[in-house]
Amino acid sequence: MSEQTSAGVHFPADDQGKRSTTTTTKGVLADSVRGVDPALAERIDGTADWRKGYVDLVHAVTAASAGSAERASRIAADGLASMRRRMVLVDDAGSEVPLAEAEPTVPAGAAPFGTESVRGTAEPVTELRVPLGGRELAGEELRGQLGAWVDAGVVEPSFAEAVSEVIDHPEWLALPGHRALLIGAGAEMGPLETLLSWGADVLAIDLPRSRAWRYKKGLATRGAGTLTFPVDDSGDSGADVVHQPGQVLEWLRRVRGEQPLAVGMHAYADSGVHVRVSAAVDLLMDALTDDDPATALAWLATPTDAFVVPPEVVAESRRRWAARGLALKGTQAPMRVLGRGRLFAQAYRDAQEGQHGIADVLVPQQGPNYAMAKRMQRWRGVQAEGRGQRVSFNVAPATWTRSVTKNPVLGAAYGGAHHFGVEVFAPETVRPLMAALLVRDLVRETPQRAHPEELFSDAAAHGGLWRVGYEPKTALGVAAVAGLPGSLRRRRG
Repeated sequence: MSEQTSAGVHFPADDQGKRSTTTTTKGVLADSVRGVDPALAERIDGTADWRKGYVDLVHAVTAASAGSAERASRIAADGLASMRRRMVLVDDAGSEVPLAEAEPTVPAGAAPFGTESVRGTAEPVTELRVPLGGRELAGEELRGQLGAWVDAGVVEPSFAEAVSEVIDHPEWLALPGHRALLIGAGAEMGPLETLLSWGADVLAIDLPRSRAWRYKKGLATRGAGTLTFPVDDSGDSGADVVHQPGQVLEWLRRVRGEQPLAVGMHAYADSGVHVRVSAAVDLLMDALTDDDPATALAWLATPTDAFVVPPEVVAESRRRWAARGLALKGTQAPMRVLGRGRLFAQAYRDAQEGQHGIADVLVPQQGPNYAMAKRMQRWRGVQAEGRGQRVSFNVAPATWTRSVTKNPVLGAAYGGAHHFGVEVFAPETVRPLMAALLVRDLVRETPQRAHPEELFSDAAAHGGLWRVGYEPKTALGVAAVAGLPGSLRRRRG
């Protein structure tokens, strides 16, 4: 069987046996709004150039969800249902069944995974410490930095409040009462190293790459927690949730223990594989939640997406737009004319005074598969929290990750972002901050929200992208030019 049709989670095959990412993802997005905005669904269906058109369409779907709590919940439910109807699980014989009807099982003849654990040798870190600029901030110094970020508009006040709660409650750090399951455990932005340093008990799923697993085992040995992971019958560590969902689920059911799981989805892949990974993890989350309704679900939201933001964010953005100096306005005006309005456009132009707005931070260079994978994850978070499940889904700031630095356009744009009031963070600073939000989300009561999209605006660390006066994508090109020299230096390094 070819790689395209190997057993696992796939896009469906058409009559010619082709598995089109565009047909499926465009159909899922259209289905998500068909019940609340049929005209928008038709517009999505009729889009000829999906790669160019998806940005405005994802924005439009976000705006549709902003209309009411009921619309947001309906869009999430219908989008997920469409994904499960369309994406398929292929067995070893090549037969496929929609995920909505699939039951992941261990294939006949396949050996179940074994189990290996590594226990840490260090004492647990018992306070929240955040590396920044060559120093480690903790206690009141960290609170002061949180306040500075709020004043600069790079994080929301609720972010500083949430992290401050963790500073006040260091006993939360080791995840008492929960066992973490990290899928994509080696992700650069994931909480693996941080949780192990705090003494947490972690189950880890990641691809069976020996060098990467040696690194993870080293982290565990140097940490204070316990790392437990699957091994195959040849002794290789790791598992593939896309191609081995049945074996992964069977292993998890054997080793999960009595404590509720906190399932963190941190896996990333290029192109359509990212959609397949997200669909496979969603399938596992369904099964694990059915096994134990106390299972918590966790993701990190990318800042480069479209979000419903509160009125105070819109007001601050407009204040910053109005506060531009005469010299800056004079410089930008002819550039706007030459760019036919596509440069330096004001953010939130369509938002009514005192009403929410749509932060349009989608980056076309990331592509429609990335946007749809993240959208599926967001729909799952909205649906789960609406059902009373504990959910952690926090917006992380723009960060100097490997995926950014290897993309020349994004790397250059990030390098010039500070000229527009946007701060790009180092990964070592972001990891403990986002892990702190995770532990806070696991101990608090499930919030009662006026609108489901508040799941993402609450405690957001967007790096300033929501509060700048410009619509970020209209300044991307200029930021890239400004950041190009630094980007080239980083790529050579």
